[in-house]
Amino acid sequence: PPKKKDIRDYNDADMARLLEQWEKDDDIEEGDLPEHKRPPAPIDFSKIDPGKPESILKLTKKGKTLMMFVTVSGDPTEKETEEITSLWQGSLFNANYDVQRFIVGSNRAIFMLRDGGYAWEIKDFLISQERCADVTLEGQVYPGKGADGNEKVKNKTKPEKAKKKKDTEKKSNGVKEDNRATNQREEL
Repeated sequence: PPKKKDIRDYNDADMARLLEQWEKDDDIEEGDLPEHKRPPAPIDFSKIDPGKPESILKLTKKGKTLMMFVTVSGDPTEKETEEITSLWQGSLFNANYDVQRFIVGSNRAIFMLRDGGYAWEIKDFLISQERCADVTLEGQVYPGKGADGNEKVKNKTKPEKAKKKKDTEKKSNGVKEDNRATNQREEL
C-alpha cells in the first residue's frame, strides 16, 4: 500500500495519480468522451449505393471531425481571402452547418466540420461559388467555378500528381534508381 502523504507534499505525479483514481470511478457519458474514444456509429449498409463511392464515405465520416481545403481563385491577398471565406462560412452557418475556418495562406483556407457526413453537401456549395478555385476533400481535388481552364481537370488526386512527377523525373534521368549502395563512382 502507498504511504500516506500530506496533500501539501504532493508532486505532479501524485496529483496525476489522484486524478486517475477519481476519473476511474466516474461514469462518463459517451457524448462527453473524446472523439477517438467514442465507439463508431453503426453503418446502415442498405443506404449505400454501390455506384457512388461518395455515399460510402458520407456514412463512414458521419459524426467525425473532417477538414477540407479551399483555394480562392485569382491572386487574392490574405485579407481578401479572409473576407471571401468569411462570407462562405456565414452562408454555411445560416444553412445550419457547423463550420470553423482557418486561413493557411494568401489564397487557401481550411474548413473544419464537426460532422463529416455533411462534407459533400458543403463541398457542392463551395465549388458553386464564383471565387472558389478548388476544394480538396479526402484526397480528391474538386475544381470550383472560379478555376482556370487548365485547373478544370475533373477529380484529380494529389498523390497521382506527385507520382506522375516522379515518373517523368525517372524517365528523364535514364538511370535506374534503387536503394543499394554501389562501389562504382558515377562521373558527372
